[in-house]
Amino acid sequence: METLGINLPSGLTDFVLVLTFSLLIGLSQRRLNLHKEATLFGSDRTFTLIGLLGYILYLFSPKDFSLFAGGGLVLAILLGLNYYFKVSKLENYGITAIITALITYCIGPLVTLTPSWFFVSVVVVILLLTEMKSTFVELAQKMNNDEFITLAKFLLISFIILPMLPDTRIFPEISLTPYRIWLATVIVSGVSYLSYLVKMYIFPKSGVVVSGLLGGLYSSTATITILARKCKNASDEHIPEYATAMFLAVGMMFLRLMIIIAIFNFQVFLLLALPMSILMIISCIVGLYVRSRNHSKLHLPEKEQQELDENPLEFKVALIFAFLYIVFTLLTYYAIKYLGTQGLTILSFISGAGDITPFILNLTDGQFEGISLNLMAACCLQATLSNNIIKMAYAMGFSGNRKELARPLFIGFSIISVANIVVMLFFL
Repeated sequence: METLGINLPSGLTDFVLVLTFSLLIGLSQRRLNLHKEATLFGSDRTFTLIGLLGYILYLFSPKDFSLFAGGGLVLAILLGLNYYFKVSKLENYGITAIITALITYCIGPLVTLTPSWFFVSVVVVILLLTEMKSTFVELAQKMNNDEFITLAKFLLISFIILPMLPDTRIFPEISLTPYRIWLATVIVSGVSYLSYLVKMYIFPKSGVVVSGLLGGLYSSTATITILARKCKNASDEHIPEYATAMFLAVGMMFLRLMIIIAIFNFQVFLLLALPMSILMIISCIVGLYVRSRNHSKLHLPEKEQQELDENPLEFKVALIFAFLYIVFTLLTYYAIKYLGTQGLTILSFISGAGDITPFILNLTDGQFEGISLNLMAACCLQATLSNNIIKMAYAMGFSGNRKELARPLFIGFSIISVANIVVMLFFL
């Protein structure tokens, strides 16, 4: 904005910006009132004049804002009378237009005194909020009663509990602090919560395949277990749809791990980016191949869909993750201390029996002597290998050993496991 004003008369740029922004806000208000029989408040011309009035009164007293404050008081009284008339005659309690008019009155000082990014952002926010009323109504209708409680929980664990925790070691010889434990919990919970929001509000009525795809971003093991239980009573033609969703959940597990590893140890991420990307692509290709042989599209009943859509952000889940993080930190330390790198290799396979995220986070975030980046990356891939084998066992067991599901699961997970071994040997 300063560059634009080099060859222009002093104040002209600010004047044009005030008029332009005020007019844009006024046009957005006129658009809202196009189909209404009566409008009790002005639109484009009125808002332009309000913005101009505020700018002029500010210029007359830029030091003490006395005239600007007096004009604002008069405007507020007029807007208050307008609101009283609107409520008494039409029983319309909306106050958005009045707040917008008061902000428009402040455009002049904003343009003159604040950086360009700030006053442009204010105008953009006003325009977006004006146009997105119906969007917010639809969003509120989609939200269940516990959604704001869930958001409050996330804000609580992220911005209240986390800063309060000390970053001092619990055990002198182990790099384990309350702050780092909870930081890992917050990051994993954040990734899970974001994927949950995408599932709920961008793909709310998605089929089984999309549910598997997005479910894998916050817990592939839980998603596969739920899908496998649904297979018990599913018809034969729908079994490939469930199998596809399971393989896509595995693919998204690799994406999720890459995101988390990149946050905690970018050097290990650089080693794993290509191998895990290959494994993610192979998992998705296997799933899509299974689906290509069956063209039916399955949408779960609402009651069953709710189980897949269950919010992952719960305090008990966070506490369990924090506990597992501590356990794997201790196991990793003592495995390395007494068994060396061989102990770490054994532990990486054992961790696959459950949630591998605490082990991988602890490994990439920890400060263990004698552990190279290549060994860390190899252990991460070993953990995913054993975890996928366990997932196949879970899927077969929870599905009641359905023959229609067992064959594609065995072949698909075998392909993914062989690919896991190949990329691990080839790249690391």
